[in-house]
Amino acid sequence: MYNRGFRCDGRMRLDYRPMEVETDVVSHASGSARLRLANTDILVGVKTEIDTPYPERPREGKIEFFVDCSANATPAFEGRGGEELGTEISNSLATAYQSSQTFDLTALCILPGQQCWKLYIDILILECGGNLFDAVSLAVKAALHNTRVPKVKGACLDGGTVDLQLSDDPYDCCRLDVSDAPCLVTLCKIGDHCVVDPTAEEETCSSGSVVIAITEKSLVTSVFKTGVGSFHPQTLIDILKVGQTIGLSVNKALRAALLEEEQQGRKKECFGFLK
Repeated sequence: MYNRGFRCDGRMRLDYRPMEVETDVVSHASGSARLRLANTDILVGVKTEIDTPYPERPREGKIEFFVDCSANATPAFEGRGGEELGTEISNSLATAYQSSQTFDLTALCILPGQQCWKLYIDILILECGGNLFDAVSLAVKAALHNTRVPKVKGACLDGGTVDLQLSDDPYDCCRLDVSDAPCLVTLCKIGDHCVVDPTAEEETCSSGSVVIAITEKSLVTSVFKTGVGSFHPQTLIDILKVGQTIGLSVNKALRAALLEEEQQGRKKECFGFLK
């Protein structure tokens, strides 16, 4: 069937399963999103905190990713089974967001060299139905789109110190620009062909996968391989071209869905975990 382009669930090799995304699902977070990709269920919350910039990057804020693999997501996560995968996903996101062309960390700077905003991205894998890298990256981008950073006012005190005051108005905030934030696209090798959005069963049959981080402008920010299999150089070049095309369409589809949800305003129907 794979030689003919069809998969066990009826999709073609480059087809994604249906996705559902909803933002603002965690009331105590600065931003949040829940994404469901078939049987894969991801919850992301963003927390903001004032911190000190890195000495080598005095005009930039900070961003950190934490991945928690729920033991109920899949039997493989029982005990400490999900720790290694969680670390791999968080490291891949950190690498994808490292480029200044993807996510502008200078917008998080309050006082150069003294104060900045630090974003804690907490990712909870509730259910694992395959293709975690793609689903997590889409949920992270949706949560960052939903994030609101309080506006800060500064007053100079005696001795040259600065007193920072956060606005008490919940609507007096800044939004993050995620137009160039990357999404991860996984191309999974099964036999002599590659498929996107692999199911858990397809991942079991795969000899290796290539994960590509791509922005809406088709900029590739990172590429890495998972699994023990190998790829022919020409095959890898072809995969990168396919990944760029798919990444562009996935980014645009997510952005359109987020804008459509935002335009609904208070009329938006909230489902959370009830659906």
